Amino acid sequence: MARYVFITGGVVSSLGKGLASAALGALLQARGFSVRLRKLDPYLNVDPGTMSPFEHGEVFVTDDGAETDLDLGHYERFTGVPARRTDSISSGRIYTNVLEKERRGDYLGKTIQVIPHVTNEIKDFLAIGGDEPDFMLCEIGGTVGDIEGLPFFEAIRQFAHERPRGQCIFMHLTLLPWLAASGELKTKPTQHSVKELRAIGIAPDVLVCRSEQPIPEKERAKIALFCNVRAEAVIPAYDLKSIYEAPLAYHRVGLDQAVLDAFGISPAPRPNLARWEDVMDRLDNAEGDVRVAIVGKYTQLEDAYKSIKEALTHGGMANRVRVQVEWIDAEIFEREDPTPHLQGLHAILVPGGFGERGTEGKIRAAQWAREKKIPYLGICLGMQMAVIEAARNLAGMDDAGSEEFDHEAGAKRFTPVVYHLKEWLQGNAVVERRPEDDKGGTMRLGAYAARLAEGSAVARVYGTTRIEERHRHRYEVDIAFREQLEGTGLRFSGMSPDGRLPEIVEHEGHPWFIGVQFHPELKSKPFAPHPLFADFIRAAVETSRLV
Repeated sequence: MARYVFITGGVVSSLGKGLASAALGALLQARGFSVRLRKLDPYLNVDPGTMSPFEHGEVFVTDDGAETDLDLGHYERFTGVPARRTDSISSGRIYTNVLEKERRGDYLGKTIQVIPHVTNEIKDFLAIGGDEPDFMLCEIGGTVGDIEGLPFFEAIRQFAHERPRGQCIFMHLTLLPWLAASGELKTKPTQHSVKELRAIGIAPDVLVCRSEQPIPEKERAKIALFCNVRAEAVIPAYDLKSIYEAPLAYHRVGLDQAVLDAFGISPAPRPNLARWEDVMDRLDNAEGDVRVAIVGKYTQLEDAYKSIKEALTHGGMANRVRVQVEWIDAEIFEREDPTPHLQGLHAILVPGGFGERGTEGKIRAAQWAREKKIPYLGICLGMQMAVIEAARNLAGMDDAGSEEFDHEAGAKRFTPVVYHLKEWLQGNAVVERRPEDDKGGTMRLGAYAARLAEGSAVARVYGTTRIEERHRHRYEVDIAFREQLEGTGLRFSGMSPDGRLPEIVEHEGHPWFIGVQFHPELKSKPFAPHPLFADFIRAAVETSRLV
């Protein structure tokens, strides 16, 4: 039966609960334990799938098709454990489940209340798969005291109370602000945060204190005394030059040991940190730099492309180079020549997105990369824009476009080379969709297989002709234009197993020009870079030697 670690936060948001959870998972693995990580989000959206990237950052997608919080990406990147649909839950999903049960009559006429019905639903979720790993790490989104989070805090209190003693512990992340005017590190916000937590019946076993300054032993002892936590369980968390330093940094200050001590696991297995030492060696001892442009529509918020940025870093590790990302708003290219912005860069990546805004700029970026022989990686919409570019500028289809943009405009303006996907195979079942369906959870989501053409660039990159990658989209390149487009040198080098859906395109004769309908960034890890990103950066290194 799994031991549970509940990770909560206080004082302010964005302190790094997700990173601390992921790093703890990696450290427990290094000691030989199996782990699983979960995220409980108090917001009322059923999932983040319909949220704007400016609101929530990227949406992370699991193999089984769940749209989840970006923290699950951290969990996967640090532990290598594939996330599942059962590793992410929101208040919206909890309340939906409760109300569906009420409508079915499952509660036998009872009055439905937060306690016990909502809290029971949360506890049922927590119990799923509880017999699989050695440790289940559960992060609670938001901060203690948030009104929408109260049912989750009550549920984890009850859950721990109902389990045998020593099976659950609580880890609380807080802020120790530094007041430069007085030259003081203030502990009161942490004390008040713990007081708020204890008021709802939860006493932390481990305190992780985020600080910009070193925490003196006197202050650690003060925190331990007033928060009723052992001094060695007051763990400092300092700013790092890279998130991948977190496992080693947290180990140095004793986080993993404090957690094992809280469970009474003694003697604790010695950790093998060779994996993370190698990761940091590749980061610290890079042998050069490459500059990669990300031409997107959400570039004002880097978290909108979190997994892509991290996958580029992983590709750099594979080639022992540092990747410097240049963020470029695609709309700029709709009114300006791309050359001054892209000249001197070593590779171009055009990511996914929704809606027409910025798409003409993405098309111009694809054209520039094709004509200048600069490595190009198009992901999802980035692949579709590359196909439209080839249709317009190589196949003579001046009005080539996407049904998505006609749908937005309410009038037909294009010959739709990209169309709304109405049905596809998922396993042995046919999935059907209509443009007027609800937006949430209606895309082609999760892992799907693809077959790669023998002798193609992508077959060389992957080292196989059969792959499985994660998808998140509702529009597809129309296979009806395949012959016309392949006549221009744009090869359809990856297809769905039934041959109906284009998965990958590449320009023959180009040093490195690949577009993929799926999201390879979601499966990349620092200790196992995705082959597409590793080879994309390799090509960028080659370009850097020629520029």
